[in-house]
Amino acid sequence: MNRLLLLCVFSSIVNIALCKPPVGYLEITAAPGDGIYLLLRKYQLDQFSCNFSKFYELNNIKKNAPLKQGAAYKLPILIYPFNGKTIRSSIAVDNWDLAVGIQNYNEQMLKDGLRNSSFKTDRMLWVPYHTFNCANPDLKIPTPEPITNEEYEKVSNPGNRVFPIFGKAHENTPLLSNKLQGEIYYIVSGHGGPDPGAIGKRSSRTLCEDEYAYDVALRLCRKLLQHGATAYMIVRDPNDGIRAEEVLKCDEDEVVWGGFPVIRSQKGRLMQRSNIINDLYKRNRSLGFSKQTTLVIHVDSRSRNQRIDLFFYHQNKNPQSKLLAQRLHKTMQTKYAKYRKGGAYQGTVKTRDLHMLREVESTSVYIELANIKNINDQKRIVVERNRELLSDWLYEGLIGQ
Repeated sequence: MNRLLLLCVFSSIVNIALCKPPVGYLEITAAPGDGIYLLLRKYQLDQFSCNFSKFYELNNIKKNAPLKQGAAYKLPILIYPFNGKTIRSSIAVDNWDLAVGIQNYNEQMLKDGLRNSSFKTDRMLWVPYHTFNCANPDLKIPTPEPITNEEYEKVSNPGNRVFPIFGKAHENTPLLSNKLQGEIYYIVSGHGGPDPGAIGKRSSRTLCEDEYAYDVALRLCRKLLQHGATAYMIVRDPNDGIRAEEVLKCDEDEVVWGGFPVIRSQKGRLMQRSNIINDLYKRNRSLGFSKQTTLVIHVDSRSRNQRIDLFFYHQNKNPQSKLLAQRLHKTMQTKYAKYRKGGAYQGTVKTRDLHMLREVESTSVYIELANIKNINDQKRIVVERNRELLSDWLYEGLIGQ
């Protein structure tokens, strides 16, 4: 006899109305990137072992089996008709705290966009299976490390959402939505440490590629965090957060994830970054995180007379990488059509045999922001508002807006 039946029998003994049976279980369609752990985590079911057992039973699948995109699956969420009066009378359980918990759960699902309407409107209550079968959390599944690195960034409480990497003016990073919950991003700004990358001149002042790529990368990373993603800044500067200046000071104090110095040789530097990402990718994959994306951000160097628009490289023989690059490209086309006065957007999407595309295991896209030597292209990166717009538009491309 399961716990739900036991609860109903006990309730009748103490002169409380018998539980009403549910009409079924919530059924969903698996989206791209969904895994069992991520799916149950999305619906706040992941801390209860009985939810996993019930999911396997309901769908007649083996533990940790992959999910098929577009296939229907039943979740361990019981569906009860709501009588329009109270939750307690709807499920015939005279327990105030339990009813409040069910109400809070349904409201959170609506807020997270997982319900299309309130239970008061569609008259359907969602009741997690664990409510009656394993009420106390019995699983503590580790989640990927937050963006902060404990070796040199101290955050007293991760719930504070304070990330010193963004600088004092931007370290508070409120959660605006959960639309990217369960998604992992590795953000890599080009060069850094002993290698400044491409060099430009503006009114006799030096522009270093790594500083501008890093600033745009930081801004994008912060947006991803604000919408529920887990995002790793692979190249990190302990002193330079998001900056407002036009001419960003060139320095060599960048490190990589974990606080390790940037390797001086180009080959060693690239291997260092791809190895870090692949190690994180494998660990996160083992935890059930299947949607993992790497974005590599650079500023190009061409002749001074050549203007270029943002262009994108994707992995060879990876359709997801190509689709992502095309989506980012399309977003830029749309934005430039709206804001540019004269001249169509000339950015391109191509494949190229680059180390950070060839050696990184996650879906990856390589982005070039501008020609650092062209005085007009420089405006795209030296003006702070433009750097913010670049990060806005890249974010919108990532989420398909």
